[in-house]
Amino acid sequence: MAKIKVDGNEIEVPDHYTLLQAAEEAGATVPRFCFHERLSIAGNCRMCLVEVKGGPPKPAASCAMGVRDLRPGPNGETPEIFTNTPMVKKAREGVMEFLLINHPLDCPICDQAGECDLQDQAMAFGTDGSRYRENKRAVENKYIGPLVKTIMTRCIHCTRCVRFTTEVAGISELGLTGRGEDAEITTYLERAMTSELQGNVIDLCPVGALTSKPYEFQARPWELNKTESIDVMDALGSNIRVDTRGREVMRIMPRLNEQVNEEWISDKTRFIWDGLRTQRLDRPYVRVNGRLQAASWSEAFAAVKAAVAKTSSAKIGAIAGDLANVEELYALKSLMTKLGSVNIDARQDGVALDPKFGRASYIFNPTIEGIEQADAILIIGSNPRFEASVLNARILKRQRQGGLQIGLIGEQTDLRYAYNYLGAGSDTLAQLASGKDKFFDTLKNAKRPLILIGQGALIGETGEAVLAQAAQLANAVGALSEEWNGFAVLHTAAARVGALDLGFVPGEGGVKALDMVGQMDVLFLAGADELDLSNKGSSFVVYIGTHGDAGAHAADVILPGSTYTEKSGTYVNTEGRVQLANRAGFAPGEAKEDWAILRALSDVLGAKLPFDNLTQLRSALYADYPHMAQIDAVAAGQVADLTALGAKAAPVKGVTFVSPVTDFYLTNPIARASAVMAECSALAKGGFQQAAE
Repeated sequence: MAKIKVDGNEIEVPDHYTLLQAAEEAGATVPRFCFHERLSIAGNCRMCLVEVKGGPPKPAASCAMGVRDLRPGPNGETPEIFTNTPMVKKAREGVMEFLLINHPLDCPICDQAGECDLQDQAMAFGTDGSRYRENKRAVENKYIGPLVKTIMTRCIHCTRCVRFTTEVAGISELGLTGRGEDAEITTYLERAMTSELQGNVIDLCPVGALTSKPYEFQARPWELNKTESIDVMDALGSNIRVDTRGREVMRIMPRLNEQVNEEWISDKTRFIWDGLRTQRLDRPYVRVNGRLQAASWSEAFAAVKAAVAKTSSAKIGAIAGDLANVEELYALKSLMTKLGSVNIDARQDGVALDPKFGRASYIFNPTIEGIEQADAILIIGSNPRFEASVLNARILKRQRQGGLQIGLIGEQTDLRYAYNYLGAGSDTLAQLASGKDKFFDTLKNAKRPLILIGQGALIGETGEAVLAQAAQLANAVGALSEEWNGFAVLHTAAARVGALDLGFVPGEGGVKALDMVGQMDVLFLAGADELDLSNKGSSFVVYIGTHGDAGAHAADVILPGSTYTEKSGTYVNTEGRVQLANRAGFAPGEAKEDWAILRALSDVLGAKLPFDNLTQLRSALYADYPHMAQIDAVAAGQVADLTALGAKAAPVKGVTFVSPVTDFYLTNPIARASAVMAECSALAKGGFQQAAE
């Protein structure tokens, strides 16, 4: 720690702080454009100038000068800086005047207007006139893909975007070329950016040079209602803000959460919003003579009742989809229990995770933030770049700090960081578990080894054995202790951990999801669209969902539900963190919240559920599963469960691990309904080769 005086107030700060950070700690406001807490220091914009007492007779850039660089006074006095002297004020006005020489000042037509750093700081720290009358320079706009719009004449060369793509996204796609008046930010070859995190440069850009292309001219920030919520595009549970105007979602932005997503979100999370309004199911449908026809709620319920009455409880099944929240899972499980059926499952991909092995066997035990403490990582059957892009950026962040070895068993692909490729599947894992691979020693010698196992290794009949062998390996290399649990399961479905917590798996004698299709007389699908329903046979399919996707096409009765932005619900992310998503708008037409549909249907089926509103449902949920009431907390798994699981391990031969995410942009019904995601998918398949517009 170091002592420093800021504007006469003495404070104590960590000695690695910059003067800018120390000034903010003291409550002073220091303007900046190029400085960002999570990026390297560039010192480009010079807007953060401060006066150092006893220093040179000129202001100093506070972002590029550290507290430890200051010297005490001649008699040992505490170093002192000033943020509001006449020298500082004049210097900042001069810098702002320079920045505005070439800026087009086109605020009335700029998407950034109303939330623009340059606009705000020009008002607060600038002056009311300029001495420059020369012609402004102009820069051609660049094509960098379908997501980010460029108006490079506005660019002030802060290089935040350049540093982000290199340091956080892990690929040098943007750079500054030329010198002086010819300097400009570009992608060199003017091709589309390939990063799954590129949309974050929109938030980072302090002017309107980089803005959202899909959001272009859609709305002004003061027109929008802002709702804090949780993302469901992957299992990370990124914290987001949903901006709505009327009934429509206009954009989605990140919220700060150091434990989960820091301040980044993936492009799928950010640009999915157009899929929320297209191909929506807005009224019930019943299949008559092979064709779906619009019906009333009572007619749809009557059709379900007639189908249920014709069969026995053993022939009724329910499969939950990847986007279901805990409340509707609880309601569906309760309904199936009342109907006497144990045929429930939320693992539509056939993954071998099961709550009977203990919570530690299916959560990311070291936590997402804990990645930064790991000193060796083994990735098994996962492609975190596509399965959890923001988590992948956290791994890159840790590697950039140095001292981290990464090994990969599975598909050899570009993860945006260097790793040791060990092999393609179970044979390599068996060899590693037996200690015959040199990477075993790397893990063994690490203080905090992390074993990351993805869904690609756990799908199919061998999944349980692979899970046990991974647990055995974790135990052998010292990754399982009370101080550090390094066994990490990376999920791809937002609903999966919550479903496993509730025990939404087949009961004794129950049928698994993949076997229910074609075997059940009545099959309830709660947003389950990733199944192959072509062989459903004579099964009567009741689909509760939001979009006209695979489940709706195969359904005999469609009951329209609400998307994650249209209901309040609990989600549990891959690390087991319970989070609450809030309703930002209302579902279209006659669509209802899913739990309410199940409650109304239970009455018709003579299996009335014991709650009439969301508060009562949550009271029952919290009584049965107390940890669901602990919002933003992680109920830790037991190391003993993993040790016991590892003891059952036996080598598996001849299985290749393949990530279940084959197309990052089209992983769920909302994504498949999005025109923006479809364009990104087509571009990715074409190798991102497209001529500039």
